[in-house]
Amino acid sequence: MEQPGAPLRWWQTRAFVIVATLITIVPLLWPQIPPLVDLPGHMGRYRVQLTPHDQAPWLADWFNFQWSLIGNLGIDLLVVPFSKLFGLELGVKLIVITIPALTAAGLLWIAREVHGRIPPTALFALPLAYSYPFQFGFVNFALSMGLALCLFALWLRMARLGQVRLRAIVFVPISCLLWLCHTFGWGVLGVLAFSAEMIRQHDIRKDAGSGHWIESWIRAGLGCVPLALPMVLMIFWRSGDHVTGQTADWFNWQAKVAWMLMALRDRWELWDVVGIGVFFLVLFRAVRDPAIEYSRNLGLSALFLLAVFVLLPRIVFGSAYADMRLAPFVIAVALIAIRPRLTMTPRHAAVLATLGLVFFVARTAGTTISYWQFDRDYDTELAALDKLPVGARVVTFVGTNCRNEWKMSRLEHLAAIALERRLAYANDQWSMPGAQLLTARYSQAGMFAHDPSEIVTPGWCPREWWKPVDFAMARFPREAFDYVWLIRTPPFKPHYATDLDRIWRSPTGASALLKVNRDRPAPQISDEELYPRWFLELRARRMQQRLKELPPPPKS
Repeated sequence: MEQPGAPLRWWQTRAFVIVATLITIVPLLWPQIPPLVDLPGHMGRYRVQLTPHDQAPWLADWFNFQWSLIGNLGIDLLVVPFSKLFGLELGVKLIVITIPALTAAGLLWIAREVHGRIPPTALFALPLAYSYPFQFGFVNFALSMGLALCLFALWLRMARLGQVRLRAIVFVPISCLLWLCHTFGWGVLGVLAFSAEMIRQHDIRKDAGSGHWIESWIRAGLGCVPLALPMVLMIFWRSGDHVTGQTADWFNWQAKVAWMLMALRDRWELWDVVGIGVFFLVLFRAVRDPAIEYSRNLGLSALFLLAVFVLLPRIVFGSAYADMRLAPFVIAVALIAIRPRLTMTPRHAAVLATLGLVFFVARTAGTTISYWQFDRDYDTELAALDKLPVGARVVTFVGTNCRNEWKMSRLEHLAAIALERRLAYANDQWSMPGAQLLTARYSQAGMFAHDPSEIVTPGWCPREWWKPVDFAMARFPREAFDYVWLIRTPPFKPHYATDLDRIWRSPTGASALLKVNRDRPAPQISDEELYPRWFLELRARRMQQRLKELPPPPKS
Protein backbone atom coordinates (compact mmCIF):
# COMPACT_ATOMS: atom_id res chain seq x y z
CA MET A 1 0.00 0.00 0.00
CA GLU A 2 1.11 3.57 -0.65
CA GLN A 3 2.17 5.95 2.08
CA PRO A 4 -0.80 7.90 3.52
CA GLY A 5 -0.71 11.56 2.52
CA ALA A 6 1.35 10.96 -0.63
CA PRO A 7 0.17 13.00 -3.62
CA LEU A 8 -2.29 11.34 -5.99
CA ARG A 9 -0.87 9.81 -9.14
CA TRP A 10 -2.56 10.42 -12.51
CA TRP A 11 -4.50 7.13 -12.46
CA GLN A 12 -5.87 7.86 -8.98
CA THR A 13 -7.57 11.16 -9.76
CA ARG A 14 -11.27 11.76 -10.36
CA ALA A 15 -10.40 13.18 -13.76
CA PHE A 16 -8.88 9.86 -14.81
CA VAL A 17 -11.92 7.92 -13.59
CA ILE A 18 -14.19 10.20 -15.63
CA VAL A 19 -12.01 9.88 -18.74
CA ALA A 20 -11.71 6.11 -18.40
CA THR A 21 -15.47 5.83 -18.02
CA LEU A 22 -16.02 7.92 -21.14
CA ILE A 23 -13.51 5.82 -23.10
CA THR A 24 -15.59 2.71 -22.42
CA ILE A 25 -18.56 4.13 -24.34
CA VAL A 26 -16.58 4.87 -27.52
CA PRO A 27 -17.26 1.52 -29.27
CA LEU A 28 -21.01 2.07 -28.97
CA LEU A 29 -21.15 5.62 -30.31
CA TRP A 30 -21.22 4.81 -34.04
CA PRO A 31 -23.56 1.79 -34.40
CA GLN A 32 -27.23 2.68 -34.66
CA ILE A 33 -28.10 -0.65 -33.05
CA PRO A 34 -25.50 -1.93 -30.56
CA PRO A 35 -24.23 -5.14 -32.22
CA LEU A 36 -24.90 -7.50 -29.33
CA VAL A 37 -26.13 -10.97 -30.27
CA ASP A 38 -29.46 -11.08 -28.39
CA LEU A 39 -30.22 -7.35 -28.27
CA PRO A 40 -32.25 -7.14 -31.54
CA GLY A 41 -34.46 -9.92 -30.17
CA HIS A 42 -35.09 -7.90 -27.03
CA MET A 43 -35.86 -4.83 -29.13
CA GLY A 44 -38.59 -6.78 -30.92
CA ARG A 45 -40.13 -7.55 -27.53
CA TYR A 46 -39.91 -3.89 -26.52
CA ARG A 47 -41.83 -2.94 -29.69
CA VAL A 48 -44.67 -5.33 -28.82
CA GLN A 49 -44.62 -4.01 -25.27
CA LEU A 50 -44.84 -0.36 -26.36
CA THR A 51 -47.34 -0.64 -29.24
CA PRO A 52 -51.00 0.04 -28.32
CA HIS A 53 -53.40 -2.70 -29.39
CA ASP A 54 -55.41 -0.43 -31.68
CA GLN A 55 -52.30 0.53 -33.68
CA ALA A 56 -51.30 -3.06 -34.51
CA PRO A 57 -54.04 -5.50 -33.43
CA TRP A 58 -52.39 -8.33 -35.35
CA LEU A 59 -49.56 -8.45 -32.81
CA ALA A 60 -51.98 -9.94 -30.29
CA ASP A 61 -52.65 -12.79 -32.72
CA TRP A 62 -48.95 -13.60 -32.84
CA PHE A 63 -47.65 -12.86 -29.35
CA ASN A 64 -48.87 -12.84 -25.79
CA PHE A 65 -47.31 -10.02 -23.76
CA GLN A 66 -48.16 -9.84 -20.09
CA TRP A 67 -46.50 -7.81 -17.38
CA SER A 68 -45.47 -9.83 -14.34
CA LEU A 69 -43.10 -9.46 -11.41
CA ILE A 70 -39.92 -11.26 -12.49
CA GLY A 71 -36.26 -10.69 -11.74
CA ASN A 72 -35.39 -9.74 -15.30
CA LEU A 73 -36.98 -6.37 -16.08
CA GLY A 74 -34.10 -3.87 -16.18
CA ILE A 75 -34.29 -2.41 -19.68
CA ASP A 76 -37.90 -3.57 -20.16
CA LEU A 77 -38.88 -0.93 -17.58
CA LEU A 78 -36.34 1.75 -18.50
CA VAL A 79 -37.28 1.63 -22.18
CA VAL A 80 -40.76 2.95 -21.41
CA PRO A 81 -39.66 6.52 -20.52
CA PHE A 82 -36.59 6.44 -22.77
CA SER A 83 -38.63 5.50 -25.85
CA LYS A 84 -41.00 8.37 -25.23
CA LEU A 85 -38.11 10.82 -25.02
CA PHE A 86 -35.78 9.47 -27.72
CA GLY A 87 -37.64 6.81 -29.69
CA LEU A 88 -37.13 3.08 -29.22
CA GLU A 89 -33.81 2.54 -31.03
CA LEU A 90 -32.01 5.59 -29.64
CA GLY A 91 -33.49 4.98 -26.21
CA VAL A 92 -32.18 1.41 -26.14
CA LYS A 93 -28.79 2.57 -27.38
CA LEU A 94 -28.50 5.19 -24.63
CA ILE A 95 -29.38 2.63 -21.96
CA VAL A 96 -26.90 0.07 -23.33
CA ILE A 97 -24.14 2.71 -23.45
CA THR A 98 -24.41 3.11 -19.69
CA ILE A 99 -23.60 -0.57 -19.06
CA PRO A 100 -19.84 -0.57 -19.81
CA ALA A 101 -19.57 2.86 -18.19
CA LEU A 102 -21.17 1.60 -14.97
CA THR A 103 -19.00 -1.51 -15.02
CA ALA A 104 -15.73 0.41 -15.38
CA ALA A 105 -16.72 3.08 -12.86
CA GLY A 106 -17.85 0.43 -10.39
CA LEU A 107 -14.57 -1.49 -10.60
CA LEU A 108 -12.49 1.65 -10.05
CA TRP A 109 -14.74 2.84 -7.21
CA ILE A 110 -14.50 -0.53 -5.43
CA ALA A 111 -10.70 -0.45 -5.78
CA ARG A 112 -10.66 3.06 -4.33
CA GLU A 113 -12.79 2.10 -1.33
CA VAL A 114 -10.84 -1.05 -0.49
CA HIS A 115 -7.29 0.17 -1.08
CA GLY A 116 -7.73 3.84 -0.22
CA ARG A 117 -6.43 4.71 -3.67
CA ILE A 118 -6.80 3.13 -7.09
CA PRO A 119 -3.89 0.71 -7.54
CA PRO A 120 -2.13 0.76 -10.93
CA THR A 121 -3.08 -2.87 -11.61
CA ALA A 122 -6.81 -2.00 -11.51
CA LEU A 123 -6.52 -0.55 -15.01
CA PHE A 124 -6.03 -4.06 -16.40
CA ALA A 125 -9.61 -4.94 -15.36
CA LEU A 126 -11.27 -2.18 -17.42
CA PRO A 127 -11.51 -4.12 -20.74
CA LEU A 128 -13.88 -6.53 -18.98
CA ALA A 129 -16.56 -3.86 -19.36
CA TYR A 130 -16.95 -5.55 -22.79
CA SER A 131 -17.00 -9.11 -21.54
CA TYR A 132 -18.48 -12.06 -23.41
CA PRO A 133 -21.85 -11.97 -21.59
CA PHE A 134 -22.26 -8.34 -22.67
CA GLN A 135 -21.23 -9.21 -26.24
CA PHE A 136 -23.85 -11.99 -26.15
CA GLY A 137 -26.52 -9.38 -25.45
CA PHE A 138 -27.52 -10.37 -21.90
CA VAL A 139 -28.37 -6.73 -21.37
CA ASN A 140 -30.57 -6.96 -18.27
CA PHE A 141 -27.92 -9.13 -16.64
CA ALA A 142 -25.08 -6.82 -17.71
CA LEU A 143 -26.93 -3.73 -16.49
CA SER A 144 -27.59 -5.38 -13.13
CA MET A 145 -23.91 -6.33 -12.80
CA GLY A 146 -22.76 -2.78 -13.56
CA LEU A 147 -25.19 -1.50 -10.94
CA ALA A 148 -24.15 -4.24 -8.49
CA LEU A 149 -20.50 -3.17 -8.71
CA CYS A 150 -21.40 0.46 -8.05
CA LEU A 151 -23.72 -0.51 -5.19
CA PHE A 152 -21.03 -2.70 -3.65
CA ALA A 153 -18.71 0.30 -3.72
CA LEU A 154 -21.44 2.32 -1.97
CA TRP A 155 -21.84 -0.50 0.58
CA LEU A 156 -18.11 -0.32 1.32
CA ARG A 157 -18.09 3.46 1.49
CA MET A 158 -20.97 3.67 3.97
CA ALA A 159 -19.24 1.11 6.18
CA ARG A 160 -15.99 3.09 6.01
CA LEU A 161 -17.84 6.26 7.04
CA GLY A 162 -19.56 4.47 9.92
CA GLN A 163 -23.03 4.76 8.37
CA VAL A 164 -23.95 1.12 8.95
CA ARG A 165 -27.46 1.84 10.27
CA LEU A 166 -28.24 4.20 7.39
CA ARG A 167 -26.83 1.61 5.00
CA ALA A 168 -29.24 -1.00 6.35
CA ILE A 169 -32.18 1.32 5.67
CA VAL A 170 -31.04 2.44 2.22
CA PHE A 171 -30.20 -1.00 0.87
CA VAL A 172 -33.62 -2.55 1.52
CA PRO A 173 -35.30 -0.76 -1.42
CA ILE A 174 -32.08 -0.68 -3.43
CA SER A 175 -31.72 -4.48 -3.28
CA CYS A 176 -35.32 -4.90 -4.47
CA LEU A 177 -34.73 -2.60 -7.44
CA LEU A 178 -31.53 -4.44 -8.32
CA TRP A 179 -33.37 -7.79 -8.17
CA LEU A 180 -36.03 -6.33 -10.45
CA CYS A 181 -33.30 -5.38 -12.94
CA HIS A 182 -31.92 -8.94 -12.90
CA THR A 183 -31.70 -11.58 -10.20
CA PHE A 184 -28.06 -12.28 -10.96
CA GLY A 185 -26.92 -8.77 -10.06
CA TRP A 186 -28.70 -8.96 -6.72
CA GLY A 187 -27.13 -12.34 -5.97
CA VAL A 188 -23.63 -11.12 -6.81
CA LEU A 189 -24.12 -8.02 -4.64
CA GLY A 190 -25.08 -10.33 -1.77
CA VAL A 191 -21.96 -12.46 -2.22
CA LEU A 192 -19.67 -9.42 -2.40
CA ALA A 193 -21.34 -7.69 0.55
CA PHE A 194 -21.17 -10.82 2.70
CA SER A 195 -17.48 -11.40 2.03
CA ALA A 196 -16.63 -7.75 2.73
CA GLU A 197 -18.75 -7.69 5.87
CA MET A 198 -17.08 -10.88 7.07
CA ILE A 199 -13.65 -9.25 6.83
CA ARG A 200 -14.93 -6.06 8.51
CA GLN A 201 -16.51 -7.97 11.39
CA HIS A 202 -13.39 -10.09 11.85
CA ASP A 203 -11.20 -6.99 12.04
CA ILE A 204 -13.57 -5.42 14.60
CA ARG A 205 -13.58 -8.58 16.73
CA LYS A 206 -9.80 -8.93 16.35
CA ASP A 207 -9.21 -5.42 17.62
CA ALA A 208 -11.44 -6.28 20.58
CA GLY A 209 -9.44 -9.46 21.22
CA SER A 210 -12.09 -11.97 20.02
CA GLY A 211 -11.54 -12.33 16.30
CA HIS A 212 -13.14 -15.75 15.78
CA TRP A 213 -14.15 -16.48 12.18
CA ILE A 214 -17.41 -18.26 13.10
CA GLU A 215 -18.65 -15.24 15.03
CA SER A 216 -17.60 -12.99 12.14
CA TRP A 217 -19.49 -15.27 9.74
CA ILE A 218 -22.69 -15.01 11.80
CA ARG A 219 -22.42 -11.25 12.22
CA ALA A 220 -21.74 -10.81 8.50
CA GLY A 221 -24.93 -12.75 7.72
CA LEU A 222 -26.91 -10.52 10.08
CA GLY A 223 -25.33 -7.45 8.50
CA CYS A 224 -26.56 -8.56 5.06
CA VAL A 225 -30.18 -9.04 6.17
CA PRO A 226 -31.17 -5.71 4.50
CA LEU A 227 -30.37 -7.39 1.17
CA ALA A 228 -32.64 -10.38 1.82
CA LEU A 229 -36.12 -9.04 0.97
CA PRO A 230 -35.89 -10.07 -2.73
CA MET A 231 -35.80 -13.69 -1.53
CA VAL A 232 -39.53 -13.31 -0.89
CA LEU A 233 -40.02 -11.95 -4.41
CA MET A 234 -38.00 -14.87 -5.75
CA ILE A 235 -40.29 -17.38 -4.03
CA PHE A 236 -43.40 -15.81 -5.56
CA TRP A 237 -41.79 -15.66 -9.00
CA ARG A 238 -40.44 -19.19 -9.18
CA SER A 239 -43.42 -20.89 -7.52
CA GLY A 240 -45.98 -19.72 -10.09
CA ASP A 241 -47.80 -22.19 -12.31
CA HIS A 242 -46.56 -20.36 -15.40
CA VAL A 243 -42.91 -20.95 -14.60
CA THR A 244 -41.13 -23.56 -16.70
CA GLY A 245 -37.57 -24.50 -17.45
CA GLN A 246 -35.10 -27.04 -16.17
CA THR A 247 -31.93 -26.62 -14.15
CA ALA A 248 -29.25 -28.88 -15.55
CA ASP A 249 -25.66 -29.49 -16.72
CA TRP A 250 -23.83 -29.34 -13.40
CA PHE A 251 -20.04 -29.30 -13.10
CA ASN A 252 -19.32 -29.18 -16.81
CA TRP A 253 -15.61 -28.59 -16.30
CA GLN A 254 -14.78 -28.35 -19.98
CA ALA A 255 -17.35 -25.60 -20.43
CA LYS A 256 -16.23 -23.75 -17.30
CA VAL A 257 -12.63 -23.64 -18.47
CA ALA A 258 -13.85 -22.45 -21.86
CA TRP A 259 -15.90 -19.64 -20.27
CA MET A 260 -12.79 -18.34 -18.53
CA LEU A 261 -10.86 -18.34 -21.80
CA MET A 262 -13.77 -16.64 -23.58
CA ALA A 263 -14.17 -13.77 -21.09
CA LEU A 264 -13.16 -11.26 -23.81
CA ARG A 265 -14.62 -13.15 -26.80
CA ASP A 266 -15.57 -10.78 -29.62
CA ARG A 267 -14.22 -11.13 -33.19
CA TRP A 268 -10.54 -12.14 -33.43
CA GLU A 269 -9.76 -15.29 -31.44
CA LEU A 270 -5.99 -14.73 -31.12
CA TRP A 271 -6.47 -11.12 -30.04
CA ASP A 272 -9.06 -12.07 -27.44
CA VAL A 273 -7.12 -15.03 -26.05
CA VAL A 274 -3.99 -12.89 -25.74
CA GLY A 275 -6.08 -10.48 -23.67
CA ILE A 276 -7.03 -13.33 -21.33
CA GLY A 277 -3.35 -14.24 -21.16
CA VAL A 278 -2.58 -10.71 -19.95
CA PHE A 279 -5.12 -11.12 -17.15
CA PHE A 280 -3.64 -14.37 -15.92
CA LEU A 281 -0.10 -13.01 -16.22
CA VAL A 282 -1.03 -10.11 -13.93
CA LEU A 283 -2.81 -12.43 -11.48
CA PHE A 284 0.20 -14.77 -11.41
CA ARG A 285 2.66 -11.92 -10.94
CA ALA A 286 0.68 -10.76 -7.91
CA VAL A 287 1.53 -14.07 -6.24
CA ARG A 288 5.23 -14.00 -7.13
CA ASP A 289 6.12 -10.29 -7.14
CA PRO A 290 7.21 -9.07 -3.67
CA ALA A 291 6.16 -5.51 -4.55
CA ILE A 292 2.44 -6.33 -4.92
CA GLU A 293 -0.10 -8.30 -2.91
CA TYR A 294 -3.77 -9.31 -2.76
CA SER A 295 -6.24 -7.50 -0.52
CA ARG A 296 -7.90 -9.83 2.01
CA ASN A 297 -11.22 -8.10 1.39
CA LEU A 298 -11.40 -8.41 -2.40
CA GLY A 299 -9.34 -11.58 -2.44
CA LEU A 300 -12.03 -13.29 -0.38
CA SER A 301 -14.71 -11.77 -2.62
CA ALA A 302 -13.00 -13.22 -5.70
CA LEU A 303 -12.78 -16.65 -4.04
CA PHE A 304 -16.47 -16.53 -3.10
CA LEU A 305 -17.41 -15.61 -6.67
CA LEU A 306 -15.18 -18.39 -7.97
CA ALA A 307 -16.97 -20.87 -5.70
CA VAL A 308 -20.35 -19.71 -7.02
CA PHE A 309 -19.05 -20.03 -10.58
CA VAL A 310 -17.92 -23.62 -9.91
CA LEU A 311 -21.20 -24.59 -8.24
CA LEU A 312 -23.54 -22.98 -10.76
CA PRO A 313 -24.94 -25.26 -13.47
CA ARG A 314 -24.90 -24.17 -17.09
CA ILE A 315 -28.71 -24.02 -17.26
CA VAL A 316 -30.85 -22.44 -14.52
CA PHE A 317 -34.65 -22.46 -14.85
CA GLY A 318 -34.31 -23.02 -18.59
CA SER A 319 -31.92 -20.08 -19.01
CA ALA A 320 -28.62 -21.19 -20.55
CA TYR A 321 -25.11 -19.86 -19.88
CA ALA A 322 -25.80 -19.15 -16.20
CA ASP A 323 -22.26 -19.94 -15.05
CA MET A 324 -20.65 -18.32 -18.10
CA ARG A 325 -22.01 -14.92 -17.08
CA LEU A 326 -20.04 -14.89 -13.86
CA ALA A 327 -16.63 -15.82 -15.28
CA PRO A 328 -15.48 -12.30 -16.33
CA PHE A 329 -16.43 -10.83 -12.96
CA VAL A 330 -14.41 -13.43 -11.08
CA ILE A 331 -11.39 -12.24 -13.08
CA ALA A 332 -12.28 -8.56 -12.67
CA VAL A 333 -12.64 -8.70 -8.89
CA ALA A 334 -9.40 -10.70 -8.63
CA LEU A 335 -7.58 -8.03 -10.67
CA ILE A 336 -8.79 -5.10 -8.59
CA ALA A 337 -7.87 -7.07 -5.45
CA ILE A 338 -4.19 -6.56 -6.33
CA ARG A 339 -2.43 -3.60 -4.73
CA PRO A 340 1.16 -2.36 -4.38
CA ARG A 341 3.15 -2.88 -1.19
CA LEU A 342 5.04 -0.07 0.49
CA THR A 343 8.19 -1.42 -1.15
CA MET A 344 6.94 -0.57 -4.66
CA THR A 345 8.73 2.44 -6.11
CA PRO A 346 6.76 5.27 -7.78
CA ARG A 347 8.48 4.41 -11.06
CA HIS A 348 7.38 0.76 -10.82
CA ALA A 349 3.80 1.86 -10.10
CA ALA A 350 3.81 4.30 -13.03
CA VAL A 351 5.05 1.58 -15.40
CA LEU A 352 2.28 -0.78 -14.27
CA ALA A 353 -0.37 1.92 -14.68
CA THR A 354 0.93 2.84 -18.14
CA LEU A 355 0.88 -0.79 -19.26
CA GLY A 356 -2.66 -1.15 -17.91
CA LEU A 357 -3.76 1.98 -19.75
CA VAL A 358 -2.18 0.82 -23.02
CA PHE A 359 -3.93 -2.55 -22.66
CA PHE A 360 -7.26 -0.84 -21.94
CA VAL A 361 -7.00 1.58 -24.88
CA ALA A 362 -5.86 -1.17 -27.27
CA ARG A 363 -8.77 -3.41 -26.32
CA THR A 364 -11.19 -0.48 -26.67
CA ALA A 365 -9.80 0.36 -30.12
CA GLY A 366 -10.22 -3.26 -31.21
CA THR A 367 -13.80 -3.34 -29.96
CA THR A 368 -14.54 -0.06 -31.76
CA ILE A 369 -13.31 -1.46 -35.08
CA SER A 370 -15.20 -4.70 -34.51
CA TYR A 371 -18.46 -2.88 -33.79
CA TRP A 372 -18.03 -0.66 -36.84
CA GLN A 373 -17.72 -3.76 -39.01
CA PHE A 374 -20.75 -5.39 -37.40
CA ASP A 375 -22.71 -2.17 -37.97
CA ARG A 376 -21.88 -2.34 -41.70
CA ASP A 377 -23.26 -5.88 -41.74
CA TYR A 378 -26.45 -4.65 -40.10
CA ASP A 379 -26.88 -1.89 -42.68
CA THR A 380 -26.42 -4.37 -45.53
CA GLU A 381 -28.96 -6.87 -44.24
CA LEU A 382 -31.57 -4.41 -42.97
CA ALA A 383 -31.93 -2.89 -46.45
CA ALA A 384 -34.35 -5.78 -47.08
CA LEU A 385 -36.89 -4.16 -44.76
CA ASP A 386 -37.49 -1.39 -47.33
CA LYS A 387 -39.29 -4.03 -49.42
CA LEU A 388 -41.33 -5.38 -46.53
CA PRO A 389 -44.87 -4.10 -45.85
CA VAL A 390 -46.01 -3.22 -42.34
CA GLY A 391 -47.56 -6.18 -40.55
CA ALA A 392 -46.04 -8.79 -42.89
CA ARG A 393 -45.90 -12.42 -41.83
CA VAL A 394 -42.20 -13.19 -42.20
CA VAL A 395 -40.21 -16.31 -41.45
CA THR A 396 -36.51 -15.53 -41.17
CA PHE A 397 -33.61 -17.93 -41.63
CA VAL A 398 -30.11 -16.93 -40.52
CA GLY A 399 -27.20 -19.06 -41.63
CA THR A 400 -24.62 -20.56 -39.31
CA ASN A 401 -22.62 -23.79 -39.07
CA CYS A 402 -21.98 -26.54 -36.54
CA ARG A 403 -18.45 -25.42 -35.67
CA ASN A 404 -19.28 -22.74 -33.06
CA GLU A 405 -16.84 -20.27 -34.57
CA TRP A 406 -15.26 -17.67 -32.31
CA LYS A 407 -16.77 -14.69 -34.12
CA MET A 408 -20.52 -14.74 -33.72
CA SER A 409 -22.18 -13.00 -36.65
CA ARG A 410 -24.44 -10.80 -34.46
CA LEU A 411 -27.14 -11.52 -37.08
CA GLU A 412 -28.76 -14.36 -35.13
CA HIS A 413 -31.68 -12.21 -33.93
CA LEU A 414 -31.84 -9.64 -36.70
CA ALA A 415 -35.30 -10.97 -37.56
CA ALA A 416 -36.65 -9.01 -34.60
CA ILE A 417 -35.73 -5.71 -36.26
CA ALA A 418 -38.47 -6.50 -38.79
CA LEU A 419 -40.81 -6.69 -35.80
CA GLU A 420 -39.34 -3.53 -34.28
CA ARG A 421 -39.41 -1.40 -37.46
CA ARG A 422 -42.18 -2.93 -39.58
CA LEU A 423 -44.38 -4.62 -36.95
CA ALA A 424 -43.83 -7.83 -38.92
CA TYR A 425 -43.76 -11.32 -37.48
CA ALA A 426 -40.40 -12.46 -36.11
CA ASN A 427 -39.79 -16.15 -35.46
CA ASP A 428 -36.75 -15.48 -33.27
CA GLN A 429 -38.53 -14.53 -30.05
CA TRP A 430 -37.82 -16.59 -26.94
CA SER A 431 -40.90 -18.37 -25.66
CA MET A 432 -40.14 -19.32 -22.05
CA PRO A 433 -43.04 -18.65 -19.65
CA GLY A 434 -41.78 -17.16 -16.41
CA ALA A 435 -38.46 -16.03 -17.89
CA GLN A 436 -39.76 -13.48 -20.43
CA LEU A 437 -42.80 -11.23 -20.58
CA LEU A 438 -43.53 -12.28 -24.16
CA THR A 439 -44.42 -15.72 -25.50
CA ALA A 440 -45.24 -16.75 -29.07
CA ARG A 441 -48.84 -17.81 -29.64
CA TYR A 442 -48.87 -18.08 -33.45
CA SER A 443 -49.81 -21.77 -33.57
CA GLN A 444 -50.16 -21.71 -37.35
CA ALA A 445 -46.38 -21.31 -37.58
CA GLY A 446 -45.84 -24.68 -35.90
CA MET A 447 -42.18 -25.47 -35.29
CA PHE A 448 -41.22 -22.14 -36.88
CA ALA A 449 -42.95 -19.96 -34.29
CA HIS A 450 -40.05 -18.98 -32.05
CA ASP A 451 -36.32 -19.24 -31.28
CA PRO A 452 -34.25 -21.13 -32.43
CA SER A 453 -36.26 -21.75 -35.61
CA GLU A 454 -34.50 -18.79 -37.23
CA ILE A 455 -31.11 -20.56 -37.17
CA VAL A 456 -30.33 -22.78 -40.18
CA THR A 457 -27.25 -24.82 -41.03
CA PRO A 458 -25.85 -26.74 -44.02
CA GLY A 459 -26.76 -30.06 -42.32
CA TRP A 460 -27.95 -31.57 -39.07
CA CYS A 461 -25.81 -30.48 -36.10
CA PRO A 462 -25.29 -32.83 -33.14
CA ARG A 463 -26.85 -31.71 -29.83
CA GLU A 464 -28.48 -28.66 -31.44
CA TRP A 465 -32.08 -27.77 -32.23
CA TRP A 466 -31.05 -25.96 -35.42
CA LYS A 467 -32.55 -27.12 -38.69
CA PRO A 468 -30.74 -27.63 -42.00
CA VAL A 469 -31.57 -24.96 -44.54
CA ASP A 470 -33.02 -27.56 -46.91
CA PHE A 471 -35.40 -28.79 -44.22
CA ALA A 472 -36.43 -25.24 -43.28
CA MET A 473 -37.11 -24.18 -46.87
CA ALA A 474 -39.10 -27.33 -47.60
CA ARG A 475 -41.10 -27.54 -44.39
CA PHE A 476 -41.96 -24.01 -43.27
CA PRO A 477 -45.77 -23.65 -43.44
CA ARG A 478 -46.65 -21.59 -46.50
CA GLU A 479 -50.12 -20.81 -45.14
CA ALA A 480 -48.59 -19.12 -42.07
CA PHE A 481 -46.10 -16.83 -43.82
CA ASP A 482 -46.08 -14.48 -46.79
CA TYR A 483 -42.35 -13.69 -46.89
CA VAL A 484 -39.06 -15.50 -46.33
CA TRP A 485 -36.08 -13.43 -45.22
CA LEU A 486 -32.80 -15.24 -45.87
CA ILE A 487 -29.79 -13.80 -44.02
CA ARG A 488 -26.49 -15.28 -45.21
CA THR A 489 -27.91 -18.78 -45.41
CA PRO A 490 -26.02 -21.77 -46.82
CA PRO A 491 -26.97 -22.85 -50.36
CA PHE A 492 -30.13 -24.95 -50.64
CA LYS A 493 -31.70 -27.00 -53.41
CA PRO A 494 -33.59 -24.70 -55.81
CA HIS A 495 -36.62 -26.96 -56.10
CA TYR A 496 -37.38 -26.33 -52.42
CA ALA A 497 -38.25 -22.73 -53.34
CA THR A 498 -40.26 -23.16 -56.55
CA ASP A 499 -43.19 -21.22 -55.06
CA LEU A 500 -41.04 -18.30 -53.87
CA ASP A 501 -40.28 -15.09 -55.79
CA ARG A 502 -37.22 -13.04 -54.98
CA ILE A 503 -38.00 -9.34 -54.41
CA TRP A 504 -34.67 -8.24 -52.89
CA ARG A 505 -31.10 -9.47 -52.89
CA SER A 506 -28.06 -8.20 -50.99
CA PRO A 507 -25.07 -6.87 -52.96
CA THR A 508 -23.07 -9.97 -52.07
CA GLY A 509 -25.89 -12.29 -53.07
CA ALA A 510 -25.73 -14.09 -49.70
CA SER A 511 -29.07 -12.74 -48.48
CA ALA A 512 -32.49 -12.30 -50.05
CA LEU A 513 -36.13 -11.49 -49.37
CA LEU A 514 -38.57 -13.91 -50.98
CA LYS A 515 -42.34 -13.69 -51.34
CA VAL A 516 -44.61 -16.72 -51.28
CA ASN A 517 -46.40 -17.06 -54.61
CA ARG A 518 -49.69 -18.79 -53.86
CA ASP A 519 -50.44 -19.22 -57.56
CA ARG A 520 -47.79 -21.95 -57.65
CA PRO A 521 -48.00 -25.13 -55.58
CA ALA A 522 -45.63 -25.66 -52.69
CA PRO A 523 -42.94 -28.29 -53.31
CA GLN A 524 -43.80 -31.80 -52.14
CA ILE A 525 -40.69 -33.22 -50.50
CA SER A 526 -40.54 -36.65 -48.88
CA ASP A 527 -39.11 -37.27 -45.41
CA GLU A 528 -36.52 -39.57 -46.94
CA GLU A 529 -35.02 -36.62 -48.78
CA LEU A 530 -34.90 -34.32 -45.74
CA TYR A 531 -34.10 -36.48 -42.72
CA PRO A 532 -30.87 -38.43 -42.12
CA ARG A 533 -31.09 -42.20 -42.34
CA TRP A 534 -30.41 -42.74 -38.63
CA PHE A 535 -33.40 -40.56 -37.75
CA LEU A 536 -35.73 -42.41 -40.09
CA GLU A 537 -34.58 -45.78 -38.73
CA LEU A 538 -35.02 -44.61 -35.14
CA ARG A 539 -38.50 -43.30 -35.91
CA ALA A 540 -39.44 -46.59 -37.57
CA ARG A 541 -38.22 -48.61 -34.55
CA ARG A 542 -40.19 -46.44 -32.17
CA MET A 543 -43.30 -46.79 -34.28
CA GLN A 544 -42.91 -50.59 -34.28
CA GLN A 545 -42.46 -50.57 -30.50
CA ARG A 546 -45.63 -48.53 -30.04
CA LEU A 547 -47.56 -50.91 -32.27
CA LYS A 548 -46.37 -53.85 -30.15
CA GLU A 549 -47.53 -52.08 -26.99
CA LEU A 550 -51.06 -51.58 -28.33
CA PRO A 551 -53.67 -53.96 -26.85
CA PRO A 552 -54.84 -56.72 -29.20
CA PRO A 553 -58.08 -56.02 -31.09
CA PRO A 554 -61.20 -57.48 -29.45
CA LYS A 555 -62.36 -60.81 -30.78
CA SER A 556 -65.52 -60.67 -32.83
